[in-house]
Amino acid sequence: MTQFLLNQQPVAIDNLDPDLTVLDWLRLGQRRTGTKEGCATGDCGACTVVLGSLEAGELRYRSANACLLRVAQLAGKQLLTVEDLAEDGALHPLQTALSCGHASQCGFCTPGITMSAFALCHSGESASRETLIDHLGGNLCRCTGYRPIIDAVQPLLGQRVQDGHAARAPETAARLAAMQPDSGEPGRTLLPDSAAALADCLLRYPDAGLLAGGTDLTLDAARAGRRHQRIVALQNVDELRQLRRDGDRLEIGAAVTLTDLRHALRETIPSFSEMLSRFASRQVRNIGTLGGNLASASPVGDCAPALLALDARLRLRRGEVLREIPLAEFYTGYRQTRLEPGEFISHILLDEVSRAPNLRLWKVSKRRDDDISTVFAALNIHHEDGIIRRARIAFGGMVATPARARRCEAALVGQPLDAATFAAAGAALEADFSPLSDVRASAGYRRQVAKNLLRRYGLLLAGCAELEVTDYGR
Repeated sequence: MTQFLLNQQPVAIDNLDPDLTVLDWLRLGQRRTGTKEGCATGDCGACTVVLGSLEAGELRYRSANACLLRVAQLAGKQLLTVEDLAEDGALHPLQTALSCGHASQCGFCTPGITMSAFALCHSGESASRETLIDHLGGNLCRCTGYRPIIDAVQPLLGQRVQDGHAARAPETAARLAAMQPDSGEPGRTLLPDSAAALADCLLRYPDAGLLAGGTDLTLDAARAGRRHQRIVALQNVDELRQLRRDGDRLEIGAAVTLTDLRHALRETIPSFSEMLSRFASRQVRNIGTLGGNLASASPVGDCAPALLALDARLRLRRGEVLREIPLAEFYTGYRQTRLEPGEFISHILLDEVSRAPNLRLWKVSKRRDDDISTVFAALNIHHEDGIIRRARIAFGGMVATPARARRCEAALVGQPLDAATFAAAGAALEADFSPLSDVRASAGYRRQVAKNLLRRYGLLLAGCAELEVTDYGR
């Protein structure tokens, strides 16, 4: 049985359809049509809802795309939609601000925008314009009403909105804490509560879909018209949601969300943290996981090349058997990995996080926010006394898998840190990849951009500080 709160109403669902999305459940089952269906691919934000969950004993709200979210992921959480904001016949302060600020035109996108702003107002985050834009980056407005939206919402930031949800937060937290995790047996949606239970589920049902954030699983299933006989959901497996540092070693649970990872790496690997600001949208980062991004084996996944440049290793588990392999050996072909039936990524391991002061992660895409990489460059060189001692160069978007540029690395190591070295490395880079051509770019464009980014990196290391741009060469 899957249990959660719809605002303050308890919901319990037996024998849950593993493919049922929150969007369909709301619109078709509950007739809550304020949550709109726009793209149904997590791009437009019209279906944005807010999830309340317990984190360190406190209630925390995060936005999410209802079209990508499975109802199974609501277990032990509170679900809020735009219908839950107005209370006792009075509009919520956000709704009043948007209305009085003329920030709604056709109105189709407005519910999703309101819910994204609601999550921000309850987050306690910075009241800056940049923070607001980041939270609204996954909400598209076809009427181009962004300026009045930002102007209307910004005065409400800087302090938590005192509304009915804030007043009821202790009560809501207590009700969520009282919900008992359910394994989901004998239905089609399994909710293991430990890594051992997860491993056992996957041994018994190796063909089950593994649901972490679901941002890839749901989209891929919808595009292919695929139905799952059984889903194994990870939200109750706390071991996979932890991030630990021991000296120079970092151990990241595969179910750590990209939002939590961004916060955790701000001091440790700031370039990785900053890169995640351009990874999809806030809604996707709030539920998407690092392990899921790697296991999807997308050739344009941004995390894989970044971790390749950091010499990451993966801890894999099948039953009681653990093994570790370098991420560089994980991908075997387009959307193919070395995972065996019943095996899953347990942790991502980084052994020398302090060896990344020169790490640069540059993303080239058609727009800055909420877009897929055309080329993603991860460059990490260690040099001493003007000589390059170690080089890790990786790219995404070039070939069928994220990959290191081995010939380019070899051309750099042991050579002086100068223009001639990087020119030779650029020539070697051409032999590393035979780029693909698709709707985003031609092979020739990708090849030239990769070489340009490598040259830019060389100039940056040589002291051309003006080349350091925080928005990755937009």
